[in-house]
Amino acid sequence: MAGPTELGLIFTLLLSGSLCATPEKKVCRGTNIKLALLGTVDEHYQILVKMYSNCTVVLENLEIAYLTEKHDLSFLRSIQEVGGYVLIGLNSAPSIPLENLRIIRGHSLYDDRFALVVLINSDNSIGKGDSIGQGVNQLPLTSLTEILKGGIKFFSNRYLCNVETIQWTDILNMETQPTIIEPAPNLARDCEKCDLSCPNGSCWGPGPQNCQTMTKVICAEQCSGRCKGRTPMDCCNEHCAAGCTGPKPTDCLACKDFQDEGTCKDACPPLMLYDPNTHQLALNPDGKYSFGATCIKKCPRNYVATDHGACVRTCSPGTYEVDEGGVWKCKKCDGLCPKVCRGTNIKLALLGTVDDHYQILVKMYSNCTVVLENLEITYLTEKHDLSFLRSIQEVGGYVLIGLNSAPSIPLENLRIIRGQSLYEDRYALTVLLNSDNSIRQGVNQLPLTSLTEIQKGGIKFTNNYYLCNVETIQWTDILNMETQPKIIEPQPNLARSCEECDLSCPNGSCWGPGPQNCQTMTKVICAEQCSGRCKGLTPMDCCNEHCAAGCTGPKPTDCLACKDFQDEGTCKDACPPLMLYDPNTHQLALNPDGKYSFGATCVKKCPRNYVVTDHGACVRTCSPGTYEVDEGGVRKCKKCDGLCPKAKLSASLDSEEAAAVESSDQHTEDSA
Repeated sequence: MAGPTELGLIFTLLLSGSLCATPEKKVCRGTNIKLALLGTVDEHYQILVKMYSNCTVVLENLEIAYLTEKHDLSFLRSIQEVGGYVLIGLNSAPSIPLENLRIIRGHSLYDDRFALVVLINSDNSIGKGDSIGQGVNQLPLTSLTEILKGGIKFFSNRYLCNVETIQWTDILNMETQPTIIEPAPNLARDCEKCDLSCPNGSCWGPGPQNCQTMTKVICAEQCSGRCKGRTPMDCCNEHCAAGCTGPKPTDCLACKDFQDEGTCKDACPPLMLYDPNTHQLALNPDGKYSFGATCIKKCPRNYVATDHGACVRTCSPGTYEVDEGGVWKCKKCDGLCPKVCRGTNIKLALLGTVDDHYQILVKMYSNCTVVLENLEITYLTEKHDLSFLRSIQEVGGYVLIGLNSAPSIPLENLRIIRGQSLYEDRYALTVLLNSDNSIRQGVNQLPLTSLTEIQKGGIKFTNNYYLCNVETIQWTDILNMETQPKIIEPQPNLARSCEECDLSCPNGSCWGPGPQNCQTMTKVICAEQCSGRCKGLTPMDCCNEHCAAGCTGPKPTDCLACKDFQDEGTCKDACPPLMLYDPNTHQLALNPDGKYSFGATCVKKCPRNYVVTDHGACVRTCSPGTYEVDEGGVRKCKKCDGLCPKAKLSASLDSEEAAAVESSDQHTEDSA
């Protein structure tokens, strides 16, 4: 069972996937937790209620577990479509009311095989010795007529009635040869038989309202897919799924591929079309993005567009998010992808086991180039692959390297530590307790070969018994000595012989053996004409005043890192202001070139899931005394007038996702 802290994290993540909209239409993300219990049984139930109340479309998986007879399950009745798989497991409620679920698409499958899994839905302990225990006995999937991909699995549902009568060949896509583990007849109690009116005696429960609806095996041979009756006139359009009310692509109960303004199609209108006049691709004014199984004009907020025209949550490996004309897109990386990671503030806390802790760090920092907050590297051992650290180039807060026994911490591409937050309020770089004397092993190499600037804060090295070479580093070249930083320098390694610095290293300063590990000097070697960093000994080698960490030339576009802010490759002391004084009106006016600050970068638009302060900075959450408000499509922090209004969890953040789908449906209703 998840612990209290873990539960809070999972709860927040799951609720952020619940996409609010109007009561008529709501899209929910779904989950991928299998049979994990989130907290207590009642806490698990409350999470499901918040996620799926009024939900009609589940983009990913619908996982229903740990529901009991005391829980009100009416919140499930609105669900009509699931993009992934449906898992119904470990429930003891008498009925799971999914009577409006029409289609399971099977984009992801349980155990890589099953689109519908129903297992262990009984609690024999409740019977207390009686012949009859308690569990799910009714599964009224009366609207389910299509599973596009994947099979079914029923296992250990001791009290489940009637489902063994279902003709799964009418629902499943038999061309894909799905795995079918059918339900066994209920032997634990007497079940009411199917109504006599049910075709072939197939039903989900007693009464004519629970008869299985046939939309394939009854069809005339002229039908290419589904039908609504037995004659050729009853054939559905080829783009229909789940059935239809007539022969047109606008009459489908669900779409096989995509729905575009009420019409089912095999693809959304392309974003680009060939122009025979220019012999080039041109923008298609009618082009649309695909969002799930729906075509929309604009990807919802918190989604990005791929080069294939699909709206996705995150870009795939080898691509990164970029704002192009107000549209967030996935762009192919030229070399290492820029990636911003938030960082942590847990000091030396261990998250689970040592291996759990390692996996968390890997997920947080893989391919990361900028850490906005603190980089805390702890509990890494010789058996761990630490190559995921090599991409990190910049840290906004402090760097903590502690309690590791791995032989090397590969941060050779880290250029700058900004020190916007400090360890123990004093240190930007802290390296401590990196040895395990029980096995006479610890960190002996710390190749910070690119580190040439710590803007604020000092350094602290303590109890690193096996660490080599770092005592040779000239910290005055790296630290901002004007701030009088606290310096606790490393002691020479007395536990083992260390290889000396290469003879080519200036002043014998290095991070390790060999010329590649020499310390790079960018300050103490500079000519007196230089105001900051330099790339060599002469006045011609001075860096621009806006540079940090060094440079390749004299211009503000030649900096290795920016002292303050980077704006489209140019280092500046501030981002272009959002407002400018207009001498004609004698008032402040909107600056069309104004930008927000995001870490040390100027951006036209704050990244997804960030809000804007009144100073024009992109932040994760508003500070005390302010609250989030949407002003013209921009989420801002507004000063509270008295008591701050309580923020609604997962309120308007994702409403566009469902609104986009609903607007497509509404268009059809209006035109009708």
